[in-house]
Amino acid sequence: MSEINQEEQVLISLRQIIRATDIYSRKLSKEVGLTAPQLLILQAIKGLGAVSISKLSEEVSLSQATVTNIIDRLESRSLVARHRSTQDKRVVHATLSEEGMKKVAEAPTPIQNTFSKRYAGLAEWEKSMIVAAFQRVAAMMNAEEIDASPVLHVGEAIDQPSTS
Repeated sequence: MSEINQEEQVLISLRQIIRATDIYSRKLSKEVGLTAPQLLILQAIKGLGAVSISKLSEEVSLSQATVTNIIDRLESRSLVARHRSTQDKRVVHATLSEEGMKKVAEAPTPIQNTFSKRYAGLAEWEKSMIVAAFQRVAAMMNAEEIDASPVLHVGEAIDQPSTS
């Protein structure tokens, strides 16, 4: 059997990362019926309390349009409610329902939490090298401009509004 070259090693590692996120996404969907971005939004609302869509968008590093679409889906499932601000009627706040709180509590630990704990234990030079390498890989795949949050998710685009 031939030796695996470096390019193949990189591609295998990327595929392993994609598979790990896919396995987690399937587990999340099966256990609590949520996508990773939906859980991210629910967790952010839980942490922030009544929060505007713009603040929520900043918190989860997703566009306001994407967050609004996710909130629409969560609201239709009675996991989130929207309320107009008492200070400024133009501002709408999202809050968790009792069912939304239950979903957050039932959800498995996000896959990125394990990564974050291990990453925090690395030396600063290792962290810098990993960041540089992943940014380079993203550029090599023409992915630098893709809207992405720090949540690991595969499958369909992150609850993007349909274009049809």
